[in-house]
Amino acid sequence: MKEEMKWLTNTPIAHRGYHCPKEAPENSMAAFKRAIQEGFAIELDIHLLKDQQVVVFHDDNLNRMTGFSKKIIDCTWDEIRHLKLLDTEETIPLFKDVLELIAGKVPIMIEIKNRRRVGKLEKETHALLMGYKGAFSIQSFNPYSVGWFKENAPNIIRGQLSGNFNNENLALYKKFLLKNLFLNYVSKPHYINYEIDYLSSLPVKIQQKKDRMILGYTAKNHEEYQTAMDKSDNVVFEGFNPNR
Repeated sequence: MKEEMKWLTNTPIAHRGYHCPKEAPENSMAAFKRAIQEGFAIELDIHLLKDQQVVVFHDDNLNRMTGFSKKIIDCTWDEIRHLKLLDTEETIPLFKDVLELIAGKVPIMIEIKNRRRVGKLEKETHALLMGYKGAFSIQSFNPYSVGWFKENAPNIIRGQLSGNFNNENLALYKKFLLKNLFLNYVSKPHYINYEIDYLSSLPVKIQQKKDRMILGYTAKNHEEYQTAMDKSDNVVFEGFNPNR
């Protein structure tokens, strides 16, 4: 294993930061500060806004986290910058500000949220990461997003996200291709990050036979965490502290 990839297996990875709903919502500056204090790697999600700003946010729609019902890709930064996350004082952060906060203190696992044409979000993300000194990886459910980095920034660590896709609004053939990792020839990932309930599935076992690093997402208690750790190289967690 390359030295720059070792954090993926030896550092606990906090899902959307080390968040708690009352004071440090997911993907907030407060959640990232808490993760840094604990020494956890940070998993986070990024979207491209209508005005080409890159923000850290998970959902396609703002409603669950802010009460404002609109697709995030249709918003500008000025439109959303003052929205509060889950009735706290926290707001949606710009990716560049998150990078300045973390500043290499802990590693970052960056999920590219892109269901549209690949290129704009990936290019903007790469530009923001060009001068970043800390450890990080990019990952996506979209193999073509990951493939963009393979073609344009091959030295960046790449991860392919996958799982069962039961609740996804996708054509059956797309689910089949994605859950079986048949598009790995596009993304050429350094690691697979797979839904923990399906870590014993055939696609994962095939990747393990190829000596591919396997991570799991998302354990929500110690029991799930340990079960998943027995089947993978590391596990993304939320809602508890795996060190306690």
